[in-house]
Amino acid sequence: MGAVFLEPPPTEVGAPIPANTPHAVSVTLPTWKANVAYEEGEEWVVGKMRNGYPRFFIDSRIQHLTKICLERFGNDGEKAMLYPSRRVAERSREFILAKTPADTPPLVRIVEFTRQCSPTEDDRTTAGPVRLFIVLFPAELYSIAKQFWQHTGDGVSSRMAEYFLHTDNLPSREITPLSAAESPLRADKFSKGPYRFKHYSRRNTAEISVTASGTTQALSSPTAEESQGEVQDGLSREHMLYVEERYGRNLNTSFAEQAKAAMRRRIAGALSENVDLDAALASTQSGEPQQHVRQRSANGLSESDVYLFPSGMSSIFNTHRVLMSTFQPRKSVSFGFPYTDTLKILQKWGPGCHFYGRGSSEELDELEKLLESGERILGLFCELPSNPLLMSPDLIRLRALADKYDFFIVVDETIGNFVNVHVMPFADIVVSSLTKVFSGDSNVMGGSMVLNPAGRHYQELKDAVASDYEDIYWPEDAIFMERNSRDYLSRIKRINYNAEALADMVVKHSKVKQVHYPKYSPSRANYEAVKNPEGGYGGLMSITFHTIEDAQVFYDALHTAKGPSLGTNFTLSSPYTLLAHYLELEWAAQYGVDAALVRVSVGLEPTDLLLQNFTNALNAAL
Repeated sequence: MGAVFLEPPPTEVGAPIPANTPHAVSVTLPTWKANVAYEEGEEWVVGKMRNGYPRFFIDSRIQHLTKICLERFGNDGEKAMLYPSRRVAERSREFILAKTPADTPPLVRIVEFTRQCSPTEDDRTTAGPVRLFIVLFPAELYSIAKQFWQHTGDGVSSRMAEYFLHTDNLPSREITPLSAAESPLRADKFSKGPYRFKHYSRRNTAEISVTASGTTQALSSPTAEESQGEVQDGLSREHMLYVEERYGRNLNTSFAEQAKAAMRRRIAGALSENVDLDAALASTQSGEPQQHVRQRSANGLSESDVYLFPSGMSSIFNTHRVLMSTFQPRKSVSFGFPYTDTLKILQKWGPGCHFYGRGSSEELDELEKLLESGERILGLFCELPSNPLLMSPDLIRLRALADKYDFFIVVDETIGNFVNVHVMPFADIVVSSLTKVFSGDSNVMGGSMVLNPAGRHYQELKDAVASDYEDIYWPEDAIFMERNSRDYLSRIKRINYNAEALADMVVKHSKVKQVHYPKYSPSRANYEAVKNPEGGYGGLMSITFHTIEDAQVFYDALHTAKGPSLGTNFTLSSPYTLLAHYLELEWAAQYGVDAALVRVSVGLEPTDLLLQNFTNALNAAL
């Protein structure tokens, strides 16, 4: 793929990234000051936002649907979170209860709304029931409930919320519980309708089922202020869908299962050329690899070893959860400085974790001594390379320790991606955020988990995942992700080229203290050990400046999209440490994650224009 001339990035505070994109997963924070204001919750920034990175900022469509659900189902003093399955909702409730004082257990309720539909009624989902689960809890526990939403990545997507916002009927006045005496629901909240509801509440383990009956009332339409999804810059949702489908960007969602199968094949086989849905589905149907398939070097790896999730963090959370439920629950290890929520998951669920935040050979020595002392661990989680320091762990040595002391290795390859690096031989499980470079378009979330069929506990893991896994990846999201990912191979090659050229230039500038990039990393040898022969160093780098003032001047002068996320087709920058560790800056600095760090995800722009842009911003700091 050659250079791509992209539209100018949005510059208005709170504008979606990309511009005019209804389900954008990033948001414009164009200045250093705006990033600080976002973290401080200042209205001049937060008040303008209708979207953000979905796990951190709840999309305006989800907010509006939550408001309606509270009006229909909630009691005074309650707030709510929305989830796509009962099992996820139950886990949310368990988390809230576990994090509140045991002497005063709160009432945490779950209401289930089921809508029966068929392709003739709505082509945005498959035929059959579509369920929405509403977790209701005392308002003072919102911060705890939000932790579950953020860390697990299992909340409803903005497209699923949009689907329910466009539902013609929703009970709104009356409901008759099976046991009226036990139900805390208020009778004036529902009208009757051809839908089935269940309401679950637990002080201990009580469960109540209720059924709606009677007349229906139309769902209130979202206002322009409350819902960005209905109309964005004059474009209706129907028009956006028409443009997408008319010009081949996406398929009707009746193809969602085929789209998921195509993605699993891309991930399992690492297709070596850009192919459409039909070619991806045909690639292994004959049982023989076709010419556009490059097999990962893991004996027996197939699409059946790939599992899709609604976000990258969901794949990590559910990996950890399956390991804990299947094998003896022990502490895990977080090796290297990880993306913030990975560490939070290991700390908040299960017995805890050992944190080796530098991921150095010295800390590897410490880990080995810990294991030699008799300490046993469940699993070791690491990134290759890490975000944001782009450090690479010694997977060869870690694999030897895992075999000797019988623990699992889980590698997050999001930053390296499976075109550039080959980590499968050293991992039991490989996870990735498909939201990033696999998608590239920054308009859909997704994640994957891949089991290594050559792993020593593969069959146990396979059986455990098979019995536990539920597909909660919303069909519309799968359609968008499949289409976005068709050209990921050529995009990655172009991004590799641009990023290396940029790193080669930036590393020489006098205002730059350090460029964090695999090519210039002290852990480069570890990266090279797993780098594919034709792979590159990826599209992510972090630039640490000598002073925060220099970082601020550079960031403000830089003409790129500016907001959270990475792996986009366009260059995207952010003061990462401020956004990820604002309340723990001193702690992060201990591990080299400096407040004067600007993370840059390099895109597809013409190389000369990209270099000139960064030269101008760097020189502004002189």
